[in-house]
Amino acid sequence: MKTIQKLSIYFLLSITLLVSCKKNSENGFATQSSYQNNKTNQDESFDFLPTSTTNQIVKHDYYTLSYSENQEQAEWVAYDLKKSYVVNNHFKRPFFVQDPLVKTGSADWRNYKNSGYDKGHLCAAADMEFNANAYKDTFFTSNISPQVHDFNDGVWNRLEEKVRYWAEKYDGVYVVTGGVLKGSLVTIGRENVSVPKYFYKVLLNKSNGNYKMIAFLVPNAASDKPLYDFVVPVDSIEKLTGIDFFPQLDDATEDRLEKSSDYKDWSFN
Repeated sequence: MKTIQKLSIYFLLSITLLVSCKKNSENGFATQSSYQNNKTNQDESFDFLPTSTTNQIVKHDYYTLSYSENQEQAEWVAYDLKKSYVVNNHFKRPFFVQDPLVKTGSADWRNYKNSGYDKGHLCAAADMEFNANAYKDTFFTSNISPQVHDFNDGVWNRLEEKVRYWAEKYDGVYVVTGGVLKGSLVTIGRENVSVPKYFYKVLLNKSNGNYKMIAFLVPNAASDKPLYDFVVPVDSIEKLTGIDFFPQLDDATEDRLEKSSDYKDWSFN
């Protein structure tokens, strides 16, 4: 009799768990198992990290960054933007918080208060809306940089939307983005957060066994220019930043891609 009662209890618990998981899925939140599966898939393809000039690599579940303590922001953020990630779940925006994984301490969000600059995402929050935890992680202060509002809400936003378009069109793109943290820069806040004069995005795609690459260098200012006006060779951004973006590629492939970024290889329609 006790055995039958135990089996009945296990059966009821199983049913309860199944219903709970279904409810979470319907509300747009991934279950723990699906979150772990996505995480595993990300780790398998996350093998194109740039070099770091700061020697402080921070790995989150869906993006990795190289943090510059001197500039109080990431010199780059890198992540794999898969086609399946491009969704719109309308998650509630959380507050910005300091990154617990940055050993030297990431900048406090209050540095941006009354500074005249936006808290501009590097890994776009909209690129991580496939999962509530992934979305929340984009609100670490290690993932933001001071951006002119009309830049952040204008040309930079247009570029982020185009990247998501390409992720869908080309079945995923690898993204590296950051500010150029060189030269004499204005700073904001008590911790002297540097304000980049330029921001960059470098994209890598592999379709049908062939790599293609494109890079953008955009002034931190309002602009109505078409996006292809900001396309530059990857090699030129590497010289500006001192970063080798894809050291894992063989030398011949990397050299060809770095010097031949051509917007005609990418659809701007």
